[in-house]
Amino acid sequence: VMVAEALDISRETYFAILMDRACNGPVMVGSPQGGVDIEEVAVTSPELIFKEEIDIFEGVKDHQALQMAKNLGFQGPLQQQAADQIKKLYNLFLKIDATQVEVNPFGETPEGQVVCFDAKINFDDNAEFRQKEIFAMDDKSENEPIENEAAKYDLKYIGLDGNIACFVNGAGLAMATCDIISLNGGKPANFLDLGGGVKEAQVYQAFKLLTADPKVKML
Repeated sequence: VMVAEALDISRETYFAILMDRACNGPVMVGSPQGGVDIEEVAVTSPELIFKEEIDIFEGVKDHQALQMAKNLGFQGPLQQQAADQIKKLYNLFLKIDATQVEVNPFGETPEGQVVCFDAKINFDDNAEFRQKEIFAMDDKSENEPIENEAAKYDLKYIGLDGNIACFVNGAGLAMATCDIISLNGGKPANFLDLGGGVKEAQVYQAFKLLTADPKVKML
């Protein structure tokens, strides 16, 4: 049981730090319109979405954090509070090997405090060896049994609804294979990436997993 203090929210904003392939690194994304689906805001009010690239060598600079706080509509002493929170969130992002730290709402209380009221964090699976305590909390009971079995052999498996099994070396090629199957009227049964440096035992286990799937009709 987790017990947390109940807080009133006087204003809601949106803030996130995430990896952006187009920028080859982390970016800050913010909007003064929080507490709602950010994708909806991007469609209806794109001018309210603010994006700032982060230099991986220098981190979030003071002026960047302050500017984002201004963009989010924080005023007076709350502006510096928000900037400090933004820098702490980036430090968290690095410390836990996150691929995304999303705070929605990132808001303020009637008493004049900036608070992360709700957050969603995604972790880099490749950093599990550094983040054993975090990954130990993963509730694998929510996964498909075949996904848990694949993970035992370092195989990246995602189940899909089709009947054509995909057995591919490389995530990019695996996605392209799924796309080609779909474009030609078929339906992929899975996404399976063997990854680099694959060993004979992994190939064997991958074949076992795919052929044991009752919905698979071809490979």
